[in-house]
Amino acid sequence: MYGVCGCCGALRPRYKRLVDNIFPEDPEDGLVKTNMEKLTFYALSAPEKLDRIGAYLSERLIRDVGRHRYGYVCIAMEALDQLLMACHCQSINLFVESFLKMVAKLLESEKPNLQILGTNSFVKFANIEEDTPSYHRSYDFFVSRFSEMCHSSHDDLEIKTKIRMSGIKGLQGVVRKTVNDELQANIWDPQHMDKIVPSLLFNLQHVEEAESRSPSPLQAPEKEKENPAELAERCLRELLGRAAFGNIKNAIKPVLIHLDNHSLWEPKVFAIRCFKIIMYSIQQLLGHLDANSRSAATVRAGIVEVLSEAAVIAATGSVGPTVLEMFNTLLRQLRLSIDYALTGSYDGSYDGAGVSLGTKIIKEHEERMFQEAVIKTIGSFASTLPTYQRSEVILFIMSKVPLPSLHHPVETGRTGENRNRLTQIMLLKSLLQVSLGFQCSNMMSALPSNFLDRLLSTALMDDPEIRLFVLEILISFIDRHGNRHKFSSISTLSDISVLKLKVDKCSRQDTVFMKKHSQQLYRHIYLCCKEETNTQKHYEALYGLLALISIELANEEVVVDLIRLVLAIQDLAQVNEENLPVYNRCALYALGAAYLNLISQLTTVPAFCQHIHEVIETRKKEAPYMLPEDVFVEKPRLSQDLDGVVIEFLFRQSKISEVLGGSGYNSDRLSLPYIPQLTDEDRLSKRKSIGETISLQVEVESRNSPEREERVPAEEITYETLKKAIVDSVTVEEQERERRRQVVEKFQKAPFEEIAAHCGARASLLQSKLNQIFEITIRPPPSPSGTITAAYGQPQNHSIPVYEMKFPDLCVY
Repeated sequence: MYGVCGCCGALRPRYKRLVDNIFPEDPEDGLVKTNMEKLTFYALSAPEKLDRIGAYLSERLIRDVGRHRYGYVCIAMEALDQLLMACHCQSINLFVESFLKMVAKLLESEKPNLQILGTNSFVKFANIEEDTPSYHRSYDFFVSRFSEMCHSSHDDLEIKTKIRMSGIKGLQGVVRKTVNDELQANIWDPQHMDKIVPSLLFNLQHVEEAESRSPSPLQAPEKEKENPAELAERCLRELLGRAAFGNIKNAIKPVLIHLDNHSLWEPKVFAIRCFKIIMYSIQQLLGHLDANSRSAATVRAGIVEVLSEAAVIAATGSVGPTVLEMFNTLLRQLRLSIDYALTGSYDGSYDGAGVSLGTKIIKEHEERMFQEAVIKTIGSFASTLPTYQRSEVILFIMSKVPLPSLHHPVETGRTGENRNRLTQIMLLKSLLQVSLGFQCSNMMSALPSNFLDRLLSTALMDDPEIRLFVLEILISFIDRHGNRHKFSSISTLSDISVLKLKVDKCSRQDTVFMKKHSQQLYRHIYLCCKEETNTQKHYEALYGLLALISIELANEEVVVDLIRLVLAIQDLAQVNEENLPVYNRCALYALGAAYLNLISQLTTVPAFCQHIHEVIETRKKEAPYMLPEDVFVEKPRLSQDLDGVVIEFLFRQSKISEVLGGSGYNSDRLSLPYIPQLTDEDRLSKRKSIGETISLQVEVESRNSPEREERVPAEEITYETLKKAIVDSVTVEEQERERRRQVVEKFQKAPFEEIAAHCGARASLLQSKLNQIFEITIRPPPSPSGTITAAYGQPQNHSIPVYEMKFPDLCVY
C-alpha cells in the first residue's frame, strides 16, 4: 500500500509539489530559495491556485505545530509572507483567510516564540494595502489575543517584555488594517476600544516597574529600544490621531474608566501623562468631572488639575468644546463644592435635628483644596485664550456673581448669606486669575459698561475680602505696562525715577473711557475709603489703583479730578463725619500724602512739588503718624489726638489750585471740592432689603448758567407717583381707543345723509380756511377794472384774486 502511494506521488497536483519542495530535509537549512521563486512564479501565473496554495500551507503548518516541528513552522510562515508581498490579485482574499488561520494558530500556542512569530507576520500583513475589499473578514480574535498578550505575566522579564511588545504591535496592526476600511467591523466600537485602550494604558502605567529593574549600563541602550511604555505611547497617539470627531468619545471613555478603577486621580502623575497625549479631549474630561460630582474632593481635585495641565498644553483653537462650556462646567463644580462644604453632605439633606444625612463625610479642607484647584485651572485655561475670547469669559464669570440688586436677588437667611458670600469670593478669585496678564489696548473693550457696573457694585459691599478682590481686579485690568508691583507698598519717595515707571501718552480711546466712567470710578474709590473694616491691604490697593490711573489713563482733566478726589479723602479723615477709627484716619492722611507726592513728580510743576514736599517734611518732624512710613508697618505708630491737626500738616486746596493754575491747569475746577453723589446702586450694594421702598432724588439744574445761585427744588419720585403716572397713561390710552371705536361705529351704522352732511360741513370749513390763507399770502396784481370809491368816499383798489381771473385764450395751452 505504501509503495502504491509512493508511486503515485508524481500524480499529485503541481501546487502541492511546489509547496513541498520549499521545505528542506533539515529545517535548519532554512527556506529553499530557488524552489520558493518557482512557487511565487506559479502563484503569479495561476492566481486561481493561490487559495489552494494557502490552504495547503495552512494544513502543513498546523500539522507541524502539532508535531512540535517548529523549524518547518518558521519556514511556512516565511513562505506565506513572501507570497503576500508578491501577490495582489483578486483571489488574495481567500489566501488571506488561510494566512489569518495560520496566524491565529500560532497565537494560540503557549510557546512565546510562536506567538511572536505570528505577531510579526500579522504586522507585515497589516502594512499591505489590498487591491480588493473583503466583506467577511473578522479581527475580533486578534484584538482579544493581542490585548491578552499586552498583559503577559511571564516569569522571565525579558520574555514578558517581548510578548507585551508583540501584543502592542499587534494592536497597532489591527488599527492600521481596519481604521480606513469601511467594510471591516468598526474598530471604534466600545467592545474593541474597551480592550485596546486599557491594554495600552497598562503598559504605559508600568514604565516605573521597568525602570526600577533596569539592566547594566552597557545593556541600557538596547533595552531602551525595547521599552513597552514608549511603544504603547506611540500606539496610543496613533490611535487617537486616526480618530474622527464622532469616534473620540469611545476612545476617551476607557481612559477615564481605567483611571477610576485604578484610583489614579489622586497621585495624578499618570493621569496628567495620559492627557498630555490626548490633550484635545478636554470635552470628555469635563463630562467625566460632572459625572464625578459626588466623588471625594481629592478625586475631583485630581481631575481638575489634570484638566489644568491639558488646557495649558492645548493650543489656541484646538480645544474641542466651546470656551464658555468649559468655564460653565468649572463654575458649576465650584458652586457644588461650596454647597458641599456648607451642608456637609453630597445631597444637602438633613434630619430634624439638623444632622446631615449624607453617607460620605466631607472634609472642609479637602473641598477648599478642590476649589483652589478649580480657580487655578480657570486661570491656566484663560491664559491660552486670545484677547477677544478672554473678554467673553470675563463677562461670563461676572454674570454669575450674585449681587443684591433689583434684578439679581440673593438668598436670604444665614445659610443663604454664607453661600452668597462664598460664591462671590470664589467667582471674584476666578475673575482675578483670568485678569492677570490681560493685555488690551482699548479700555472700552477691557472694561465695558455692563461689566464695570457689576464689578463696582461689589466694591461697596460690607465684606472687606470682597472689596479687596474688586480693587485687585481693577488694578489688573488697568495695568498694561507691568507697573503694579512697583506700587505694592506705600511710601513717599523723594525721587520716583528709581521706580523706572513705564509711562505712555494717554490714547484717544483711554480719554473717551475716562470721560464716560471716571466719575463712577472716583465715587467708588471715595466710598471705599470710608469703610471702617479697611486694612493695610485695602489702602495699598487703593494707592496702586490711583497711581495706575494716573500713569495709564490720565490727561490734564483726569489729573485735576484725581487731586480733588485725594483732597476730599483728606477732608474725610479731618472732619470724620463717619466716626472712623484712629488707624483709618491716619491711613487716609498717609494715603493722600503718598499719592500727592507721586502725582506732583509726574506733573513736574516745581511750585506744586515744593508745596507737597514742605507738607511732608513738616509731617516728618511733628506728625509722622500722618505718613505711610509710620502707618503702614507691622506695628503702626498712631496718635490718639487727630482733632487738633493744624493747617500746616494738611495739603491746601487753594494753594494747589494756585500753583497748578499758573501752569495751565483748570484752576476753577481745582478750587471746587469733590462731592460724590450717592446712587441707588450704592445703597443696594450695602445689601438692604429688596422689598424696601426706594426713593430717588432727581435734581434738575441748568448746567449752562454759572450765575445760578439757587437750585430748583428736587422732585421726589416715590412709588405713589410712579403708580399714578402708569395709571394715567393707561387711562389716556383707553380714552383714545374708545374714541376710535365710536368713529368706526358711526360710519358703519349712521344713515348716508347724516354722513354726507357731516363730511360736507367739514369740507366747507376747510374751504373757508383755505380762502383766508390765500387772501393773506397772495399779493393780487393791479385790478383791470381800475379804481372804485369806497363807502366812505376814499378811493380803493378793487382786485380780483388770481384764481378767479380770466386770461385770454392765447395764454391757454
